[in-house]
Amino acid sequence: MPDDFRKQLDRVADWIDGYYRDARRYPVLSRYKPGELASKLPVQAPEGAESFEQIFEDFERLIVPGITHWNHPRFFAYFAISATLDVNAMLWRTSPSATELEDVVTGWLARLMQLPDRLHGIIYDTASISGFTALAAARQRVEPSIRERGMAGRADLAPLRVYITEQTHSHIEKGAIALGIGRDNVVKVPCDERFAMRPDALDACIREDIAAERKPMCVCATVGTTSTTSSDPLVPIAEVTRRHGVWLHVDAAYAGPATILPEVRPILDGVEHADSLVVNPHKWLFVPIDLSVLYVRDLDVLRRAFSLVADYLYTPETDVHNYMDFGLQLGRRFRALKLWFVLRYYGAEAIRKKLRGHIALAQEFAGWVEREPGWEVVAPHPLSVVCFRIDGDDAENQRIADAVNGTGEVFLSTTRLHGKLALRLAIGNERTTRADVELAWRLLREHAKAKVGAH
Repeated sequence: MPDDFRKQLDRVADWIDGYYRDARRYPVLSRYKPGELASKLPVQAPEGAESFEQIFEDFERLIVPGITHWNHPRFFAYFAISATLDVNAMLWRTSPSATELEDVVTGWLARLMQLPDRLHGIIYDTASISGFTALAAARQRVEPSIRERGMAGRADLAPLRVYITEQTHSHIEKGAIALGIGRDNVVKVPCDERFAMRPDALDACIREDIAAERKPMCVCATVGTTSTTSSDPLVPIAEVTRRHGVWLHVDAAYAGPATILPEVRPILDGVEHADSLVVNPHKWLFVPIDLSVLYVRDLDVLRRAFSLVADYLYTPETDVHNYMDFGLQLGRRFRALKLWFVLRYYGAEAIRKKLRGHIALAQEFAGWVEREPGWEVVAPHPLSVVCFRIDGDDAENQRIADAVNGTGEVFLSTTRLHGKLALRLAIGNERTTRADVELAWRLLREHAKAKVGAH
């Protein structure tokens, strides 16, 4: 935490107090022209840290003039809300700064991750909504008639199929339920010994569905699964999806931020063939929840899936992004602002240092486990998550996890791999030190020995 943190809080509080006292000094509708803010901002995220004073000065000088003030006493267009700026980023004109800063900072992140230029970023709240949106886009592309005719009672519509693995996050299956695909049409492709999707098995599943007159819709490949941080091999999976014309969605919600490290970036090799990719800066980029970025290759397919412009939402601006057109939500928060602050305040260099530190701590912890008699690491651990267990049954491992968590000193989670319960230590807090990880390991060994002593 910076030494002047309280001073920074006081400055923000003073600004908010002044805003509430005299909001009428601002024009209620921003006078910015399309592209005006974006033209004043750099195309790359800064490498070095920038001072809070400079960032806040730019906020007042560049961002505030591009705000349409929903909290203004003379805002009569829609419905008033109750925050300081009250930004609703549904249309460009309902706050130009929100729209254009979203364009800018998602571009910054894309360049840090070395993503292809043709992938365009859109900010949502969580990967669950990003994944749902990607599935909706895939459904729109494979069967455009669903927008008008729906799916119910249609003899002419073949079952749509989604391909995942047992390691895929549950939000994809939940999205398939919500979109009317149905759980029976979510196919779980077998994994290899490293918990990664087998491309040959994927190809066989798709061929079987085509032969049965079912319609492959989307493959979800994961880079950094929740349970183990395993990664599906994107290059051979992309070869399969291209061969069969199936949408490829890549879930890199957790691991994506780490690909700003050159040594980690190869886990995203093949992403240039993806139709969509989700990354969550609130998971491992020190951005407050909630902020998820969905990168899509074809914005038009998203627009065709979701755009529905009521008369009261007509806007005269052309050649701008009205982000309400690209998802289920109409109202949208100004999430880009906090990503802008974080990338500038830390700088890419400092963020890389923190991520490398987390990965190093995880590798060190895994080494402790491997050297301890009776303990084992049960999955590859390339990033900052380690799955491990004691040589015993599930009940014993659960007892240890519950006892350690019961101290209130640390909090671990569990998962299930190859049918067995495993403990899971995930490092991601910017203030986590080696001493914190050491404490977790000491408590684990103490509570494991407590059972032995009881006999």
